[in-house]
Amino acid sequence: MDKTVDPILLEVIKNRMTSLTEEMGAVLMRTAFSPNIKERRDFSCALFNAQGEMVAQAAHIPVHLGSMPLSVAAALKSDNLQPGDMLILNDPYCGGTHLPDVTLVMPVFYSGQDQPAYYLANRAHHADIGGMQPGSLPLSTEIFQEGLRIPPVKLVQAGQLNREFLSLLMANVRTPTEREGDLMAQVAANRVGERRLLEMMSHFGFAKTQSYSAALLDYGAEWTRRVIKSLPDGDYQFSDQLDSDGQSSEPIMINCNLKIDGAMALVDFTESDSQGPGCLNAVRAVTLSAVAYVFRLLTPDDVPYNSGSMRPVTVTTRPGTIVDCCFPAAVAGGNVETSQRIVDVLMGALSKALPERIPAASGGSMNNLLIGGTDPRNGQLFAYYETTACGAGGGPEGDGASGLQTHMTNTLNTPVEALEHAYPLLVRCYCLRQGSGGEGQFAGGEGVLREVELTGPALVTLLTERRNSAPYGLYGGQPGRPGRNCLIRNAEQQILPDKAMISCRAGDRLRIETPGGGGWGKPKEGRCEETVLRRDGGA
Repeated sequence: MDKTVDPILLEVIKNRMTSLTEEMGAVLMRTAFSPNIKERRDFSCALFNAQGEMVAQAAHIPVHLGSMPLSVAAALKSDNLQPGDMLILNDPYCGGTHLPDVTLVMPVFYSGQDQPAYYLANRAHHADIGGMQPGSLPLSTEIFQEGLRIPPVKLVQAGQLNREFLSLLMANVRTPTEREGDLMAQVAANRVGERRLLEMMSHFGFAKTQSYSAALLDYGAEWTRRVIKSLPDGDYQFSDQLDSDGQSSEPIMINCNLKIDGAMALVDFTESDSQGPGCLNAVRAVTLSAVAYVFRLLTPDDVPYNSGSMRPVTVTTRPGTIVDCCFPAAVAGGNVETSQRIVDVLMGALSKALPERIPAASGGSMNNLLIGGTDPRNGQLFAYYETTACGAGGGPEGDGASGLQTHMTNTLNTPVEALEHAYPLLVRCYCLRQGSGGEGQFAGGEGVLREVELTGPALVTLLTERRNSAPYGLYGGQPGRPGRNCLIRNAEQQILPDKAMISCRAGDRLRIETPGGGGWGKPKEGRCEETVLRRDGGA
């Protein structure tokens, strides 16, 4: 790092920038309409420099944050951005991830300048964006089935809302009031970020703020180089598979070849399977997010993570594969499920270089459940979306955590009271899944058992993984127990596949049993059994 940089001032500016992104998130959470954003916090906020490099981020969703620079890159191509403008986009082939993730990008102009000094962006998962199935994560075969695809368009121009575009958007979603409320929360978040950023530039001065932004990027790069240099040089390989893509039962292989050479790392996914007809294809932005997340895990918590942090890392993909698909491939599940397996294979490769630090595989699925239909209580359309926690992998420092959203998601659950208030659903059981964590010197965490009853007819989508393959253990640890999906109708259980779209009736129950984490090290004897209680009286 440049010796002319004051390390104390660098820390102050780093925290000011991080703080403004955290405040953006607080505004978005508190003003949003949907439980998915308000309760589960399925959103992310970040700050970018004039070149589109991420300078600071809030502690939000890894799969959002690592891919958001490509959305800002799309905004940079617009040469007519003015103060007060905001671009909206969700196109996975233009900087997005999957269609429900809607991004708002805002240029920030410093006094008297005609070019943006910075960009602010936030991305929020909307519970519905149209398409063939409520929730917009269907078992699709092309992106056109997944919802409304939005290229970079001005949602706000010179501070005024583009009502014509908003009307077009609202006409194509199932829950327009909720969607508009969430979008306005995103607008408010960017405006608060702009206010705080202008205050900061006024306080420190424009030139100093710019120079220290560049120093933060250099600092992030320097730390990643240190981390990579601490690894033994060599070539490390690992592969793992996805259960299916929803269109066939064939597993899909993801392969990682990792090369460590001094202070540089090459992560090569070119030997992964070709893109498939189903919806688990991932765009390159998702793969970059997963790689960025894994290398972030290796750096100390207080080190800023930004675009500079990835300078020493080269990611190679082959267009037309499961990790770098080509238009118009379906991508709904690539963001939520394929991203998790990309993490698994890169961490598996790293485990061969760093056996004393890398944990076993976590549950490896976001366990997506989507339910939509007409609410019998008020006759209004509804769309419910939730990811369900699983078990974290055991590691060299202890057992894996139980009932946790792991790796590429960083969301919460919807509180039972909020869920039952907002939707025609009843949560009949919610507990840890006993015995699902893999045995080991340090055991894998337990998955979750969640049972939801419908009070009216609805369409249901299940987009899950690790139902056929198990989360791997390491160094003699046992794999975690795969998950299971079940429909309970008239007291009879029907096992559902890992990917399913079904029509349900009032009184039907959906039982989701999520995977446990893998164990680490040779198993120790004995394991405590935990008592769980069912809401309907069972044990």
